[in-house]
Amino acid sequence: MQRIKCVISYDGSEFSGYQVQPNGRTVQEEIEKALQKMSKGNPIRITASGRTDAGVHAKGQVFHYDTELEIPEDRWKKAINTLLPPDIRVLEIEKVSSSFHARFDVREKTYKYFVDVQEDIDIFKRKYAYHYPYPLDLDEMSKACELLQGEHDFTAFCAANSGVKGDKIRTIYQAHIKCTGNQIVFTFTGSGFLYNMVRILVGTLLEIGVGKRRASDILSIIESKDRNNAGKTAPAHGLYLWKVRYEEKNEKQRVRV
Repeated sequence: MQRIKCVISYDGSEFSGYQVQPNGRTVQEEIEKALQKMSKGNPIRITASGRTDAGVHAKGQVFHYDTELEIPEDRWKKAINTLLPPDIRVLEIEKVSSSFHARFDVREKTYKYFVDVQEDIDIFKRKYAYHYPYPLDLDEMSKACELLQGEHDFTAFCAANSGVKGDKIRTIYQAHIKCTGNQIVFTFTGSGFLYNMVRILVGTLLEIGVGKRRASDILSIIESKDRNNAGKTAPAHGLYLWKVRYEEKNEKQRVRV
């Protein structure tokens, strides 16, 4: 038995989310179907770094699985990709220690959120960026991003129906905004993120950008621990799980995911 680690990308437009569910097409189901074919009908269960919701995309999702199948490492990626649908692609694959865990060994995750601010919607971006054609105060939004960095209780930025167990303390190592032409990209890197947290952060920052709130409001929203005090949840289709980074060897500390 050997453990395989895969880095994948997927277009979330036509998926009901990552995790297998009774009704709806999912990323996990498509991957496991492909692996089962490779394994001559033997069911394979994969474990990912975390779930993504319906419509959310991934540039660097990670999963692992165990298999008795023996294939040269340089042929493994091509073998899986041949069996996957065109909206999922394996980018990297490697054999890892049996102690590696795609979820529990996560050190940090990076999400990006894309916003299209041009007046007329670009039909070729409509599934991949949130169309928000309003003037934005980028300086005020950047100040708000600085206040989000660090360790906080992010209860106010977690969906009320999340069912998250334990505390909601997370650390954001980096939060920033970049504007290029008609596109704004929000980047968040942290120890872990709560359910809908990035989308609620973006929704709140956009409200700051149009003057409905001030950057300084971030502190009172965090302190309130009340979801009703944060902004609206931005749509799923602008969100990308960009990168997952893991612990270095010999590091024993694990983080919340």
